[in-house]
Amino acid sequence: MNLIYFSVIFLSVFALINFYIYKRLILKLDARKSIKHSLNIFLVINYLGIIGYMFARYFVNTPNWLYFLFSVPIGIVFLLFCTALVYDFSRVILLSLPLSNSRRAFFKKSLDISSLGIAFVLSARAMVEARTIVIEKVDVKIKELKHPYKIVQISDLHIGGLVGKSFVKEVVEKVNALSPDLIVITGDLVDIKIENAGAILDELKSLKSVYGVYYIVGNHEYFHGIAKIIENVKARGIKVLDNENVYIGQEGKGFNLAGVNDLFGYRMGIYMPDLQKALISKQDAPTILLAHQPKFIEEVGEGVDLMLSGHTHGGQIYPFRYLVRLSQPYISGLYQHTADLQIYVNRGTGYWGPPMRLGASSEITEITLL
Repeated sequence: MNLIYFSVIFLSVFALINFYIYKRLILKLDARKSIKHSLNIFLVINYLGIIGYMFARYFVNTPNWLYFLFSVPIGIVFLLFCTALVYDFSRVILLSLPLSNSRRAFFKKSLDISSLGIAFVLSARAMVEARTIVIEKVDVKIKELKHPYKIVQISDLHIGGLVGKSFVKEVVEKVNALSPDLIVITGDLVDIKIENAGAILDELKSLKSVYGVYYIVGNHEYFHGIAKIIENVKARGIKVLDNENVYIGQEGKGFNLAGVNDLFGYRMGIYMPDLQKALISKQDAPTILLAHQPKFIEEVGEGVDLMLSGHTHGGQIYPFRYLVRLSQPYISGLYQHTADLQIYVNRGTGYWGPPMRLGASSEITEITLL
């Protein structure tokens, strides 16, 4: 999808969301005209911020404080939209109840105040949660694995904007503290022009593990020059799995680590995923597959024991996870897909868009293969 096309759709959707908030929430409030007027101005300013975000995302000289002001409105408007939906539904129910006028007015006033209050409290909570990186520890039993291994997975860092050098440095320190046997990065690593990400990527040179660091591309790499991104990642000592596999561990006691390019490659016509190629010449041992999007599991048949994915961000801002569920079979956590195949979906270590997460904290995953 071309950037202009994406921007038009993105801004159109948010224009419709703003209109719904205005029509079904602000106009229905029992409040003074001055308060409604202030809320309308707030909506307009938020929408201008969203427009500003589309420009700021792709200009390296945008100061962090300005980028923050441009990106936060995306999350605030989404939460206000969810609030407006609940408010609209609750208001209809309230009108249908057999209540006296005074009691109905009391409950309506309470609904008005609580709806706006909850929306802004949740917005503040979401900004805090985005900066909280949780270490998720998961044990996965793999058939015929003869030796345990610790894999640390990071995903969806989305380097760019507010995900800068200090954030990545913190991630690296947390990963190294886990003393992993292997580190995997399951896509959407870079979300700006690679020329502007060099100093941030350099932080990844400090990642330490027994068997190295492996990376696959996600869908966002295709927007910013995927070939250059791969080249720059390799230059930092990170091994890129471009529809290929390697053997990890002690001879006779290890496993195959395979990686495929993202499904978005089919649409772009470059760096397309090829599972058959990725599994060629693998050894007679358990196989772990790295694939950015969980729905790639629909292309996986025999020969893979565990698939590690990201992409979904766990929904990032609840209840967006239910929309994500429409396109992805799994959202976050460990699932038994078939009798022989499991999948783990990382919620994402960074974030995309607003620096906000709600009910889906940023994640570094410590996976112990048993």
